Amino acid sequence: MNLIQRIEWRLFKEVRRLRLKNTNPTIIASNCNGEFIYYDMKLNFLSPTINLSFDMNDYVKMLENLKWYMEQPITPYEDDRFDYPTGMLGDIEIRFNHYSTFEEAVKKWEQRKKRINWDNLYILAIDGDNCTYESMVRFDNLPFKHKVIFTHKEYPEIKSSFYIRGFEKENGVGVALYFRDQFFIRRYMDDFDYISFLNNRD
Repeated sequence: MNLIQRIEWRLFKEVRRLRLKNTNPTIIASNCNGEFIYYDMKLNFLSPTINLSFDMNDYVKMLENLKWYMEQPITPYEDDRFDYPTGMLGDIEIRFNHYSTFEEAVKKWEQRKKRINWDNLYILAIDGDNCTYESMVRFDNLPFKHKVIFTHKEYPEIKSSFYIRGFEKENGVGVALYFRDQFFIRRYMDDFDYISFLNNRD
């Protein structure tokens, strides 16, 4: 990354911050994509879904009864597939990808859960993480006004879908936070104008 690229990347994010009018959104995300919007825009974490991820089918189930799940305790659960803490929120597994201990993860979840702005919710998903087409349809039918699911190909029948180029040979969108192989620094998720998405509060 040369000096010109670093300067342009910084300016790119600064221009986005200047455009942002909605500065207290709660972004409920299935993985770290929502967290990095908070980082880029220098916003407070008003969401418990930071540094963690869900299987997409579990995530959709949680969204279908979000307030109930937010009232449930997280109980310890060891999943041998992963080398980081995992837990159960009711019947839904949460993968605490970026935490050292289960206790730390639950403490942060409980703190941030109290900050949810229920009048300013934005829902962010991907068609990866074992997502089925049925779950995509269920996601599209959720009653949330502001929702988007990143997809690895076009789904014109899924109104909340947004096609992210570059994952066509995969089964779903992969790590959208990876940088594209191009001169100007952009992540895959930067194809999506999340500023317009967040500013649309009507």
